[in-house]
Amino acid sequence: MNDRTRSLLVGLVAGLASAVLLLGSGSATFLALVLALCAMIPILIAGLGWSNLASGVALLLATIIVAVVVSPLDAARVAASTLAPAAWIAHLSNLARPADEVGGRTGQLAWYPLSGILFQICGLVCLFLVIAGLLVNYGEDLLRPEVELMYRTLSEQNMLPPAAGDEAVEVGELTSMLTRVLPISMAGTLVLLQFSSWYVACAVVRISGRAKRPADYIPSELRMPRAAVLVLGVGLALMFVGGKAELVGGVITGALGSGFVLTGLAILHQKLASKPWRLMALWFIYSSFIIFHVLWLALFMFAGMFGTARAALPASPGSGPTNSNDQSN
Repeated sequence: MNDRTRSLLVGLVAGLASAVLLLGSGSATFLALVLALCAMIPILIAGLGWSNLASGVALLLATIIVAVVVSPLDAARVAASTLAPAAWIAHLSNLARPADEVGGRTGQLAWYPLSGILFQICGLVCLFLVIAGLLVNYGEDLLRPEVELMYRTLSEQNMLPPAAGDEAVEVGELTSMLTRVLPISMAGTLVLLQFSSWYVACAVVRISGRAKRPADYIPSELRMPRAAVLVLGVGLALMFVGGKAELVGGVITGALGSGFVLTGLAILHQKLASKPWRLMALWFIYSSFIIFHVLWLALFMFAGMFGTARAALPASPGSGPTNSNDQSN
């Protein structure tokens, strides 16, 4: 059996597995979102361990199955949000060139940097959510009926405090707040879950012995590129413009903010690597996310931004080489 035939078979199996996961995520819950994003993993494994042909076949087959079983519109949505990004991320992960072309050692390979992979994930999430938001005309008019229904249901179940004012005013304020918060939270969640899917797929491929890319040491290599700081600033500014620009700004802020949170967590792991109390400290921080999640997210986002800016500073004379991600900047 030649490599092309093997890639086709792997792609068919991966596509079938992705389709099963997608069809099993029918309800609109967080668990369903996680299950849908797990559909990325078979495609990532096919691309990382075999070839672009394998991931392309998996993408095509999963899309066709969803189109036949559910609808072409749903198939297009999942292909754009999860399947196509998975195939593209797998392709990027396997890109390499001679290291001496970027100032490295002769005879070695320089792989596509981890910072670039994370930044591309953020960009793909932004692209999908902005296009989806524009297609459905995202805004307060779209959310108001859902907010009114939620408010009415909670009121009937006596789960709300006595109204302090006009119900219509309260519903309007809640709708306005959710309109701003949802793009941020959705973009941030998608970036975290997509990067986690890539991480899991890399681990599976590496354990199976099919990995082409050497294992990345994430604590020292996971840094956002310096351009991400400027892009995040643009996103924050757009949030105060209003209209459709507010949607774009919220999505950019959520996606890039999530990327910086991951960077901050990587810096934390690097700082604690040699500490004897490392596991206890990590357990405390991650478990406290449940209660102080907003505070921790903000702290790690700023830590990630500071680490990115610091890594972008010119090295002092006589200092050692920087991490591999700096080669792309």
